[in-house]
Amino acid sequence: MNVTELARKLKITPNKLKEIMPLIGFDIGFKAIKVDPKMAQAILEKMSDPAMREKYLSDSVVEIKKETSREKGGSDTEQFRQVEIPERIVVKELARRMNVAPANLILELMKSGVMAPLNQYIDFETASIIAEDMGYAVVKTEEEMEKEKEIDSKSMLGIKEETASERPPIIVVMGHVDHGKTKLLDAIRQTNIMEGEAGGITQHIGAYQVEKDGRLLTFIDTPGHEAFSAMRSRGAKVADIAILLVAADDGVQPQTIEALAHIRKAELPFIVAINKIDKPGANVDKVKTDLANIGLTPEDWGGKTICVEVSAKEKINIPLLLENLFLTADLNKDTIVANVDAPAAGTIVETHIDKGEGPVATVLIQNGVLRRNDLVRIGEVPGKIRLMKNWKGELVDEAVPSMPVKILGLKAVPGVGDILQVMGNQKEMRRLTKTRVKEFSKATTVGLGTAEKNKEDEDDEQKPRVRIILKSDVLGSVEAIIESLDKVHKRGVGVEIIKQGLGNITEKDIEQAGGLSAVVLGFNVKITPEAKRLAVDKKVEAEVFGVIYDLLDFIEKKVVELAGVEIIEKEIGRLRVLAIFRTEKKEQIIGGRVESGKAIGGARAKVERKGEIIGQVEVRGVESGRTKVKEVAEGQECGLCIEGKLSVEKNDQLKIFVVEEEKKHEG
Repeated sequence: MNVTELARKLKITPNKLKEIMPLIGFDIGFKAIKVDPKMAQAILEKMSDPAMREKYLSDSVVEIKKETSREKGGSDTEQFRQVEIPERIVVKELARRMNVAPANLILELMKSGVMAPLNQYIDFETASIIAEDMGYAVVKTEEEMEKEKEIDSKSMLGIKEETASERPPIIVVMGHVDHGKTKLLDAIRQTNIMEGEAGGITQHIGAYQVEKDGRLLTFIDTPGHEAFSAMRSRGAKVADIAILLVAADDGVQPQTIEALAHIRKAELPFIVAINKIDKPGANVDKVKTDLANIGLTPEDWGGKTICVEVSAKEKINIPLLLENLFLTADLNKDTIVANVDAPAAGTIVETHIDKGEGPVATVLIQNGVLRRNDLVRIGEVPGKIRLMKNWKGELVDEAVPSMPVKILGLKAVPGVGDILQVMGNQKEMRRLTKTRVKEFSKATTVGLGTAEKNKEDEDDEQKPRVRIILKSDVLGSVEAIIESLDKVHKRGVGVEIIKQGLGNITEKDIEQAGGLSAVVLGFNVKITPEAKRLAVDKKVEAEVFGVIYDLLDFIEKKVVELAGVEIIEKEIGRLRVLAIFRTEKKEQIIGGRVESGKAIGGARAKVERKGEIIGQVEVRGVESGRTKVKEVAEGQECGLCIEGKLSVEKNDQLKIFVVEEEKKHEG
């Protein structure tokens, strides 16, 4: 057993454990990393005695840390610090409170056997042991887990429970990328939204309604890619019930765990849908084991988690899933309520600017009835409901609770997550109209870790940066991109968003970029012909993207270039394709022989056909004898799972390579 794990069970620090072990008859050396399982059990049994714990563990954490500090030659004030930690805390927030780089904190967690990404919650015991190991005294606090104060949604929306009646439940679908969330909604509502998504990835929040057996259900589809963490969190806050989707052939993944954290934080009842049970590689028992390992024991295993095995593609068990949703809604009917006679209120789930219609917002009505010509305020943004459209694009005159509608007639673009409220008179409307709406162009600096930012505040202006003007079709995408850019940094080089906005790239954007040595990037927008000509004249780099992966890759290359390093493609092996076992829209399962070097998962491959390179694919995994392996050596045959838009054919050659960074040679 790992020493750190044993210390965690005893609720002490690893150093303290090593100090007391010789005193209780177990001398393993201060540099030991692991303990024999039998010895570990004996230590646990011995330390379970209250008298022993009182004798050896009575020292406070403060005294232990002060002693450790003095042993290292530092003073109490220099080495000893204090951190407040609640019952549960997000890794990123813990790093901020300790004023350490998030990457360093994650590394310490990994050393202790805890695999937790930035946005995952860890419990107090885990957080306190890690903090103590890093030289902090821990104070437990009952404060909120996040710095931001949560608004009481019921009071904000004006819901009065004593006069409220039932409304259709709002359901959020959450899970890892490519696990089939949109396909599942596709199967439920018998439409085909997914084909309209770039790269097959859902990149906006969509709200839809379906009717089953005379009852309505409202579904919110949230993106699964890690860049859309903020959007997933927002989706959970407006929902009544969650569906946590897990693919039967892929199991629990990082965004699955993060989605579960959002669901738990919002205290939502939820159902687990195990999708893709029709696929040859499906392993439902393994998925259930994965679920049990993260505290979700299925009902048929004696637990309390409802698990429904479905296939969105083959429409298997979709009615059973809906039955369980209705059952869950009935069990929570006291909280799924609204006042029909109250002034309308709801949450904005998406916004954009339409060339012909102006500012457009999608609002999910949560209380009251919104009617055409109502005067509304969304934060400080006023408007009069000129038109309303349901999710099918049909004009409607009113929107009842749990109904999503697109509204036109706003004076400016509201913020995603803002609350819409109906105003009672023209006076309030006129006051808001005169209020200057803040321009959405605040400069944002991202790409430097918290500790690095604090350390370099004084000479921050001299740091090299990639300057960007970012334009997008919707606010949610801007937020997601900025959140992702915080992870893009090399050797102190950061990314500075000098302007962010909605709509197409215009001449004004190019003019600003030229004066500030910036690049102009667009996401799901176009460059006007005039702007394109001006960009050529002023030698301003302007690019548009339809898939977030491509935009982030472009920025990372710019950062790497400015950091004084270059990307090197290092060939590690060649493989001849012998057979094609399965071909899907974005994925293939192939068989081949490694002719030189080796084949590994997580690498890329150039596809050569008849002596000509025709494209690239990603090698997601490698199998040997139907067993997943890290690599396959020269001369051996293996199976590969590859991903990409290109279809590989028999007798193609894959030149497998990895991407490495090397410092540029000057001169």
